[in-house]
Amino acid sequence: METSPAKHRIEWIDAMRGFTMIMVVANHVQILSFSQAFSWSSSMPLLILFRMPLFFFISGFLAYKASTVWSFSNFAGMMGKKIRIQIVPTAVFFCVALILFHPTAMDENCIKWLQSPVKGGYWFTIALLYMFIIYYIFEFIEHKFRRMSFLPICVLWIVSLLVYESCYLPKFFEWADGRKVAYTGWLTDTSFIQVMKYFHFFIYGNIVHRYWDRVERLYDRKGFILAIIIIAALSSMEFLKLHWLHQQWACISKTLASYSLLTIVFLFFRYYQDSFTKQRRLGRCLQYIGTRTLDVYLIHYLFLPTLPMVGVFFNAHRHNFVIELSAALIVAALVIGMCLLTSNILRISPFLKKYMFGR
Repeated sequence: METSPAKHRIEWIDAMRGFTMIMVVANHVQILSFSQAFSWSSSMPLLILFRMPLFFFISGFLAYKASTVWSFSNFAGMMGKKIRIQIVPTAVFFCVALILFHPTAMDENCIKWLQSPVKGGYWFTIALLYMFIIYYIFEFIEHKFRRMSFLPICVLWIVSLLVYESCYLPKFFEWADGRKVAYTGWLTDTSFIQVMKYFHFFIYGNIVHRYWDRVERLYDRKGFILAIIIIAALSSMEFLKLHWLHQQWACISKTLASYSLLTIVFLFFRYYQDSFTKQRRLGRCLQYIGTRTLDVYLIHYLFLPTLPMVGVFFNAHRHNFVIELSAALIVAALVIGMCLLTSNILRISPFLKKYMFGR
């Protein structure tokens, strides 16, 4: 088994996670603050191809730790800790958001949120918990067999990738997007449908970290980045503009675009990692956000402003990618600033630090 890139915190990975969190908040600004139409936006369709995939990729990358001893006691301890960190803070802020946004119809909206796969926006930590549980069980069983190889983790990645593709084949699978009669069973009630859509990115990130030495050699091969850029450009254009593939098979171009785009972002931060150290202001800022992603994610919904007039403007004046994204990033920066300030105030209390942020 290959060694990991480093045993300590990897600064450029933390910076990349901070960048991804900014993209997440900016997207929510466009959707929830600007009330911007997705189909008319010049930036959202492209960014959504790699925004959440990159987040889960990073989570899977950091989940792999070569030094972990997979005894039953460690396994049980890790499971318990992960459940506490993911569930308790999510439940707390879910209730806070419900009270703030729907004080007069809490029961009705609570049921509505719980039956939705996105859980009022708080689906991410729930889906991530499922992924960690699946991954921990996989690792525990894999180590018990004492035959470590690339095959088991690759099989898990391929299976999860096929499950993901099934989510976009409404002709064959009832849970797929686009089905005329919405499937409202346990997959949506538990948000497990989100796991089906994103788990393969988690495993991909895990494989990259697990076999880092081999992956680095692949990344450094002459022509690799050029090939990835070409694939990203062609697959993104096909999915967003050309639509040569039949609608139900458009997931192929979407998958290629997501993997190639997130790889480009990953390679960018790796190549320019000296620019994202703590000795650089940009690096310090991104790393700080990257180490507080849970705080920002949980709090930012509470500070999103209501600015529908911005969405009206952009919907009337399309194809302003730079201006549109810049506006979302400016508001996102202000929201993240308020989130970090609130987080630091709440973290003064050891009790709130533990039960609101899992630390």
